[in-house]
Amino acid sequence: MSKISPLAYIDPEAKIGDNCIIGPFCFIDKGVEIGDNNELMNSVTLLNGTRMGSGNVLFPGAVIGAVPQDLKFRGEETTVQIGDNNKIRENVTIHRGTASKGTTIVGSNNLIMENAHIAHDCVFGSGIIMGNSTKLAGEVVIDDNAIISAVVLVHQFTRIGGYTMVQGGTRTSMDIPPFVIAAREPVAYSGLNIVGLRRRNFSAELINDIHNAYRIIYNSNLRMTDALEQIKETITPSKEINYIVDFISNTQRGIIR
Repeated sequence: MSKISPLAYIDPEAKIGDNCIIGPFCFIDKGVEIGDNNELMNSVTLLNGTRMGSGNVLFPGAVIGAVPQDLKFRGEETTVQIGDNNKIRENVTIHRGTASKGTTIVGSNNLIMENAHIAHDCVFGSGIIMGNSTKLAGEVVIDDNAIISAVVLVHQFTRIGGYTMVQGGTRTSMDIPPFVIAAREPVAYSGLNIVGLRRRNFSAELINDIHNAYRIIYNSNLRMTDALEQIKETITPSKEINYIVDFISNTQRGIIR
């Protein structure tokens, strides 16, 4: 049995799971589907197309599923899909997809802080911390376990790799590869996220291999294709080294320098 404030509005066509708490002045639109054990504090808005898993906590003023801020959007049926056990803080906005991809995806176990924005067709992984007032433009990809500090602006179509630390106030229109610190103005490679890797129980040997890979990329003066070949030839293969090589090989916008 869910606990629903009499001051909340829930459309008859919405689907609400068990053991949810829905506070006063919440608005849940038709076509919304949410799972079990979600908590919506007061004044949360879930609009048509929202799909949410279980165990999420949404703080006052959050708006999920609003139509995209994209002039190409023509009212097509799209969704925003949110996983489990996320904390979505005050005034966060997450827009649904467009015809480009059809959905905006947010994974599980994320902390999305106050006044952050995730735009249409983004793919936002799991285990991510995103700071206050950080804004993602359309079709941005954030890989798992990244830390994006406050007031970061991310250009459309950009990708940020996993286990990164992006400094507060950063602006990027280029991809940020995994395991690094991105900082300064203009944004640049600022070393490995060693503290974050140690906290995630990366071994000293693996951290050293990752560090050597980035020495080749940033310090060897090789062309990028040659640098990636040297990494494959000289560094012990692992899923992490393969991730770096594949990420850079597939970048569409180029990586930060």
